[in-house]
Amino acid sequence: MSTQALTGLRDYLYGTLSTNDMMWLVEELQNYIRKEDSPEPYTMEELHARIAKSERDAKEGRFRTHEEIFTELLNEELQEAV
Repeated sequence: MSTQALTGLRDYLYGTLSTNDMMWLVEELQNYIRKEDSPEPYTMEELHARIAKSERDAKEGRFRTHEEIFTELLNEELQEAV
């Protein structure tokens, strides 16, 4: 969803919900985010496998610099704004 659409939704809710309803909505959204953001922790074997894969990828030149990633994110953001 674009920033413009989210801003419109926010403004609509500000104009229609009471303070108590807004507080309830905030708590519900926070609970939803906590559920979504709490993946199972990796095992030591999984961590070692991920590190080994990353090392192989780096040796074989399969990586992107932080500048490349930043440019991609900036381009995506600019495209969403249009």
